[in-house]
Amino acid sequence: MQILFVHPSFPGQFGPVVEHLAGSGDTECVFVSRAESIHARPIPGVRRISYATRGGATRTTHYTSRTFENAVWSAHGVFEACKAADGLHPDLIVGHSGFGTTAFLQELYGCPVVSHFEYYYRSRGTDLDFRPDQPPSELDRLRTYTRNAMILLDLEACAAGTTPTHWQWGLLPETLRDKVEVIHDGIDTGFWHRRPRPSVLAGEPLAPETKVVTYVARGLEAMRGFDVFVQVANRIAAERSDVLFVVVGADDAAYGGDTRHIEERTFKEHVLKREQPDLSRFRFLGQVPPDTLADVFSASDVHVYLTVPFVLSWSLLDALACECPVVASDTAPVREVIDHGQTGLLADFFDADGLARHALAVLQDPEGHRALGQAGRGLVESRYALEVTLPRLEALYSRARGHAAG
Repeated sequence: MQILFVHPSFPGQFGPVVEHLAGSGDTECVFVSRAESIHARPIPGVRRISYATRGGATRTTHYTSRTFENAVWSAHGVFEACKAADGLHPDLIVGHSGFGTTAFLQELYGCPVVSHFEYYYRSRGTDLDFRPDQPPSELDRLRTYTRNAMILLDLEACAAGTTPTHWQWGLLPETLRDKVEVIHDGIDTGFWHRRPRPSVLAGEPLAPETKVVTYVARGLEAMRGFDVFVQVANRIAAERSDVLFVVVGADDAAYGGDTRHIEERTFKEHVLKREQPDLSRFRFLGQVPPDTLADVFSASDVHVYLTVPFVLSWSLLDALACECPVVASDTAPVREVIDHGQTGLLADFFDADGLARHALAVLQDPEGHRALGQAGRGLVESRYALEVTLPRLEALYSRARGHAAG
């Protein structure tokens, strides 16, 4: 059997399942991705094909249709790359919806498509209007409808779909949800586990008596509450002199339009200027490889996770798998994972005082809160571990092929 995986960035969400299938010996895996990702770490047994886009949205493209314009160009690039490739005869196509990468492949192949639906945009009640300090414009609200255009095409064309959480599934149009199953990408609990506390972190000694509070995000931005974290850190620092704050994430925002609402070049600069934290108490690591991140989590006495109603971060589940006591924002996607007092501690996203109180309580009595971390790992093992998710994905792929054959 040959499965064609399509994602702009290799391997994207499909890394675990591709590695699993390619290693089984029963499946030939072919992966199509942008030319820029061709140098990513290879997966043994996986054939790589790169595609390029020859155009995209410009300033003259209507603001609300730019996402769709870029998706169309991406879909055409994938189509041309697959058409030119030798030996492509997929029995199944698996793609990430929204980028438009599989939209035209039904013209080349008669096999079923399984699409991964990460986020369906809404004009109200989710990420767009959650923060009153960053109100959306009228065009921002209108754009949510057209940003879903390629997703709707994929929903119509796919034989089946996946989405990582029940909250994300609930954002999809009600009439099409039955095609989509809630199956997380999967967490490698053999890799993400509590290791011995490192004596060196980020290249400098870590004293045994030092308490570590961690924050991890793809980018240090408003959608992941970086400003709230710094407020929380300031409150913790005022109470305890033995705490080091370790921050992982790129300086630039990964999502949202922070720079439209601030004067500084980055949201990080804006927050540090406004909150004036004692930077001697902080270590900003930037983006780090997985091994370093696992060490960060293993050093963590409290992990703070904040998000507006948006895609749930892998980092939260990685932290839980590493038995970190987690203090998190009481937002819908987080509540699916964190049961207050059982697998972590919750407070309102904007309640820096409440979040800090939770973190200080853990720092004051680590033994009394150790069960939080253990329960968090148990949750990941039972619901999100690869041993749970991979068989479900394989079964879905099999059903999709059988449905098409029938």
